[in-house]
Amino acid sequence: MNCHALRITSVFAGFLCLVAIGCQNKVYDENQQLHAQNRELQARLTDAEAKLAAAPDPTQLQVLQSEIAARDATIKELRASLAKPGPGQTDDGLKGIDVTYDAKAGTMTVNLPGDILFDSGKALVKTSAHATLDKVIAAVKKSYPNKHVLVEGFTDSDPITKSKEFWDDNWDLSYGRAKSVMMYLTEHGMDSSKVACVANGANKARSSKAASRRVEIVVSTR
Repeated sequence: MNCHALRITSVFAGFLCLVAIGCQNKVYDENQQLHAQNRELQARLTDAEAKLAAAPDPTQLQVLQSEIAARDATIKELRASLAKPGPGQTDDGLKGIDVTYDAKAGTMTVNLPGDILFDSGKALVKTSAHATLDKVIAAVKKSYPNKHVLVEGFTDSDPITKSKEFWDDNWDLSYGRAKSVMMYLTEHGMDSSKVACVANGANKARSSKAASRRVEIVVSTR
């Protein structure tokens, strides 16, 4: 083979080599792109699965919505009932009674001003307050049977003076009042094993002394 033929052969071989290298680079680039696309698709799939797992089951969501609707209806019904004067009550005497719901704690709280329930310095539930407590009992037995109930007593910050012969201090008075309400609830149809009471004295004071004197009936809704 002459020199000219050898040069042609060498040039052709070199060209084939460059083509091969170019093809390899192209294949490499395509593979990298495919890997990148695959990673992106995998990421999207993982994200979709996570969102699907986090999404509530339609049946459970429907049950939850029904429970919320029932709870709201109970609170609305109880508020309306408490707003209507019972025997021996007046509209003015019902001021301060309210029902609230704490979603985080899972509790419904009925706030009862102490002046409605008791005479000054005393812990005997007034006869005029029986109708109000009866409404609370009926609502709890209807909507939250077998749920725990906590009766919390509160007073204002004034030290005990006039009724010192009955109560050592505000804590003592607040416990006596909470216990009196608890006894009324259990004596009129509520399960005594589910009802407890606690004294808070002047803790958690409200905007006024009258508002601070209160009993809260806290019902567990869960």
